[in-house]
Amino acid sequence: MTAHTWAGPRTGPWHDTALPLEERVDALLAAMTPEEKAGQLGSYWQRPSEEPDDAQVAPMEGEMAGPASFADALEYGLGHITRVYGTTPVAAADGIADLRARQAHVMRVSRFGIPAIAHEECLTGFTAYGATVYPTPLAWGAAFDPALVEEMAAAIGRDLRSVGIDQGLAPVLDVVRDYRWGRVEESIGEDPYLVATTATAYVRGLQSSGLVATVKHFAGYSASRSARNHAPVTAGPRELAELLLPPFELAVREGGAGSVMASYAAVDGVPPTASRELLTTLLRDTWGFDGTVVSDYWAVPFLRNMHRIAAGDDDAGRLALTAGVDVELPETVGFAGLAAAVRAGALPVEVLDAAARRVLLQKGRLGLLDADWTPHAAEPEAIDLDSPANRSLASRLAERSVVLLANDGTLPLPPSSTGRVAVVGTTAVEPRTFLGCYSFPNHVLAQHGDGTDLGIAVPTLLDALRSELGAADVMHAAGAAITGDDRSGLAAAAELAAGTDVAIVAVGDLAGLFGRGTSGEGCDAPDLTLPGVQADLVAAVLDTGTPVVLVVVSGRPYALGELAPRCAAVVQAFLPGEEGGAAIAGVLSGRVNPSGRLPVAVPRTPSSSLPTYRAAPLDQRTDGVSNLDPAPLYPFGHGLSYTTVAYESIALSAAAIPADGAVDVAVTVRNTGTRPVDEVVQLYLTDHVAQTVRPVRELVGFHRVPLAPGDARRVTFTVHADRTSFAGLDLRRIVEPGAFTLAAGRSSEDLAVSAEFEITGDGVRVLDGHRVMTTPVAVEAVG
Repeated sequence: MTAHTWAGPRTGPWHDTALPLEERVDALLAAMTPEEKAGQLGSYWQRPSEEPDDAQVAPMEGEMAGPASFADALEYGLGHITRVYGTTPVAAADGIADLRARQAHVMRVSRFGIPAIAHEECLTGFTAYGATVYPTPLAWGAAFDPALVEEMAAAIGRDLRSVGIDQGLAPVLDVVRDYRWGRVEESIGEDPYLVATTATAYVRGLQSSGLVATVKHFAGYSASRSARNHAPVTAGPRELAELLLPPFELAVREGGAGSVMASYAAVDGVPPTASRELLTTLLRDTWGFDGTVVSDYWAVPFLRNMHRIAAGDDDAGRLALTAGVDVELPETVGFAGLAAAVRAGALPVEVLDAAARRVLLQKGRLGLLDADWTPHAAEPEAIDLDSPANRSLASRLAERSVVLLANDGTLPLPPSSTGRVAVVGTTAVEPRTFLGCYSFPNHVLAQHGDGTDLGIAVPTLLDALRSELGAADVMHAAGAAITGDDRSGLAAAAELAAGTDVAIVAVGDLAGLFGRGTSGEGCDAPDLTLPGVQADLVAAVLDTGTPVVLVVVSGRPYALGELAPRCAAVVQAFLPGEEGGAAIAGVLSGRVNPSGRLPVAVPRTPSSSLPTYRAAPLDQRTDGVSNLDPAPLYPFGHGLSYTTVAYESIALSAAAIPADGAVDVAVTVRNTGTRPVDEVVQLYLTDHVAQTVRPVRELVGFHRVPLAPGDARRVTFTVHADRTSFAGLDLRRIVEPGAFTLAAGRSSEDLAVSAEFEITGDGVRVLDGHRVMTTPVAVEAVG
């Protein structure tokens, strides 16, 4: 098959920027054939021509390959170009040249001169060679700082835009339901409000640079059975409504997300990729979403070969398009037969037109329909994808994300100590342990070369500690690898630790893809025991009697109940990015006063059935009815610092409000210690009696408050009655009259002050449309 090359002028009203965009797109659609409309809904991925089987990005790629060549993909136009920078190690200059050439080819072949949308992954920064690797989303959650996440996303957007990218496939809005799931590191946490507000901030930041943000994976994906990737999801409609859908709703309604990625899972037997109820009735008709729905990679052919609800790829394409998918990624497989289906009468042309119109509107908003469009790429010599400003931002976010879980006074270590410090663990000398599975070094470079070229500088924890601790004699022993059962190094590590003043034992994860790592997509865990024999390593060092500072650098929480009580201090970092080593070392030395809070609880035991904190009483208490205690070792929201903060009072503006009213909750906090601190004030709601089972408490507000020694601040949360709403017996969202408690404090289980209020009324208030989904915060100084 040979693509056409059109000679002569190809202008029309669709190029006239003086016309409303809708008119330009309607004129373009009227001039298009079904084949040309369908061409706008496809994509092409130029994958390496020679690559070993074990270097595939995902399983079964060969079974789902699209067009054999770029020319074949362009027969009637192209919707998306997939990952020019994120597939193999490509220097920015070479990527720019390649993308410009591809876009010129697309425009030359298209009868209307329409370029493609170029998309890339950008979850922990631009997934490209030499680009900054920021902390993982779980670390964003630990920072409890949406404003800083928005600043980071804006920087990512500027880098993407500088090399000609139009759309970023981030953020992930999946709420953690089971800590064993490999993609916990990609999620922001286990609370839907924390996820929703943080992810929406990321959407705003990324789109501030003119890009399209793609929220994923819509919806239910994280609730897979037994925490296995791509396993069936058995979540009921109430779990969807209460926990899994709210982050997407906020990102769409208030964040203005331009794109939504449909999950490739199956929820209660229905894949979202084929669910018109989810993609059209809820997303478009109810929430008012006006952007594009893209498929998760190969989700359309999955309808045939994984879910078996389609007889063939063409049937899968028809099902997905009818449900509401607009663009098939990463290449055209199921959508290749759309035009033929229209011509055969098997697919209404109006369905094809609706999707094509949405894609063309998006291209128009990006400027791709303008006659003078050129790729928005700077000159290569002006591009620095890992600039000092980026690294500073990565450092700030990493520092705010580190969580001090326990401390008997051993921390902070004296920065000018002349003592002997043992640093134990492979994590202390392997820089990739700081990086998430969607970082370029772990996502792509791990499959090329010997793994030593990361494309960026990533100082190790050992190097950072030697710099941080000045004159101290800092020695290292690996002890054990991150994976495997080799215990031969344990004795040497214990011997080294026995002769030192303190032992810093660093353990955790090495992220990868599809079983190549201990955390990441397709790297699910059978239980929550530390990988390999790292728990034995910690125990061996503890047995020496030397004070142990346990540092866990991981993509999920691990069970520490057998180890943490024996440690002098415990620090948790959730894959903190390229500046993670310096951030952790800064916390250990005291240069950084830790202020991170847990976005997921840390379990006591490695049991596979632990609930998240947002559970009902029946799931949080055993009272002798079960021999399994679900109580966590460290609860959601927990985190210590090197100073003390007092919660002095809580005051409500009213004791009772109507079902459409609001109450102001004023919480006064004071730094009673000697060091400046950022206190994360957390506000939780408890519904005393409801018509359905409700959680013991749920986060309804939080704010990071800087406090100098002796300073006090009054933090006022405005809690609307809508924030108490839930899915009632008939699944309609309601506000129900009754009594409620609002409590503030340091974590979901350390709530220092509380007050009760009542919602009045004779019956429930049904919320059919837009509702208040956030809690505004105001802060003022107190004398």
